[in-house]
Amino acid sequence: MRILVATDAWRPQVNGVVRSLEYISKAVEDWGASIEFLTPQEFLSIPLPTYSEIKLALASARSIAKYLDKNSVDHIHIPTEGPLGLAARRYCLQSGRIFTTSYHTNFPDYVWTRTRIPKSLTSALLRRFHNAGRGTMVSTPTLAADLERRGFKRLMQWSRGVDHVNFSPDKATDLNLPRPVFLYAGRLAPEKNVEDFLALNLPGSKLVIGDGPSRRALEKAYPEAHFLGTQTSESLSVYYASSDVFVFPSRTDTFGMVLLEALASGLPVAAYPVPGPLDVVGTSSAAVLDEDLRSACLEALKIPREAARAHALTYTWSRSAGQFLENIASARANDVRPQNVASNLITKTRKILRPNQIVKP
Repeated sequence: MRILVATDAWRPQVNGVVRSLEYISKAVEDWGASIEFLTPQEFLSIPLPTYSEIKLALASARSIAKYLDKNSVDHIHIPTEGPLGLAARRYCLQSGRIFTTSYHTNFPDYVWTRTRIPKSLTSALLRRFHNAGRGTMVSTPTLAADLERRGFKRLMQWSRGVDHVNFSPDKATDLNLPRPVFLYAGRLAPEKNVEDFLALNLPGSKLVIGDGPSRRALEKAYPEAHFLGTQTSESLSVYYASSDVFVFPSRTDTFGMVLLEALASGLPVAAYPVPGPLDVVGTSSAAVLDEDLRSACLEALKIPREAARAHALTYTWSRSAGQFLENIASARANDVRPQNVASNLITKTRKILRPNQIVKP
């Protein structure tokens, strides 16, 4: 099966959506499938003001059709709700092609944080976007339940994995900083709530990896913290393995791939008891979730690194790829046209996957 993923999120952006798509494209090959990406790089695009790494593709349904005339695919998946995602959705509706979507970013909360536009309005727009497809993939059961309450339909579970080789306790080295070392990695933006971490009275050192619109203000307000900017995957793995606690102050993330990367590196997690952390580490012994984030940080110091690593090993990209393909096969199985490809995929994926991957029909 050849799958086209039409995504507004792509390099040079550094975020969980891009990393998920890159990893899944490799993992599906073991299942006999392939993914090709349609990104803003294929179109005339303009940078988003204040976010130069984000490109807005000047795409249309007609341009999508021209691309597919030259590149035949079996299925179209749309993971983002930007200009390219909207164009791909419009093309699918006009041509009668089946497509699936995935819900990666909690835009209602993000938009409200930045603009105070009511969450109900943003949710309505997103609901219209996603409900037009044959299924919407979500990362956790908690997110699925929340979206169902907001009127989203045909929700399917699609979890994530982690690279257990790159992110490993074996990468640990001496950072030459006062210990314990508390680490945050992610985008520096208002919705990430990084200030909650930086304002804590903690012993040792605070490391901040990542970039974004809030970086300059945070550096000025918290000069004692060490801001390292964006890091490569390789260097990031060293910082994970060499720190003592990973602090995740976000209250809005739908999953948080950095949680798995930290855990795979043997780094215990401190976070709020909110969706995302609750689903990824809530029932494990690898993290401390508490509304008192300082208490969570100090308690997380007591967690054995082996426990963190063991929990991360339960998440694999192979299983994530199986879920992804199972969802596509299930979505296409209802098509009135012949679906030999879908039938073959269903047979293959269900050999090792639980049969109830769909969270809510």
